[in-house]
Amino acid sequence: MTENNENEIVKDTKPKKRSIIKEWIIDIAVVACVALLVWKFVGYGVWITSGSMIPTLEVKDRLIVSRVYNAGNLKEGDIVLFKNDEFKGEILIKRLIGLPGDKIEIKDGIVFRNGEQLKEDYVKNNEKYNGTFQVPEDKYFFLGDNRSNSADSRYWKNPYVKESDIEGKARIKYYPIKDFEIIK
Repeated sequence: MTENNENEIVKDTKPKKRSIIKEWIIDIAVVACVALLVWKFVGYGVWITSGSMIPTLEVKDRLIVSRVYNAGNLKEGDIVLFKNDEFKGEILIKRLIGLPGDKIEIKDGIVFRNGEQLKEDYVKNNEKYNGTFQVPEDKYFFLGDNRSNSADSRYWKNPYVKESDIEGKARIKYYPIKDFEIIK
């Protein structure tokens, strides 16, 4: 009789192992689906690969970015990720300077929006540049913080970014850990 009980115990553990494996597969699938939905609709992580935003963002900094579904909620000074036709397949990150309808004037490197000088404590390596830009409706104007080393709206054939090309807004710098900050 002992043998029969042992066989029954062995038989009982096999279905339990299958059940546990099945539960794990379901749990992993659910977690993967939730992660995919968050990445697709809420936000994602990026790694900074250029020096155009120094000193605000250094090369190799890592950020959490929220997706932008209504560009009308963006404001001047936001750090934004977007696509640009001149940089096929790349996502750029720059500071939003001009909203639709704004007039941007740059005089000897000093930026004026609608006649008012911007206070730009974040600018590094400014350069003597002059230009005037009238931002069209549904378009935006961007500059890097490291002005002498930034391929930005000043130099593009089409200096404006379409609303539909805006991907996300920088929210949190989480790496390096010592520089952790919530980006405003």
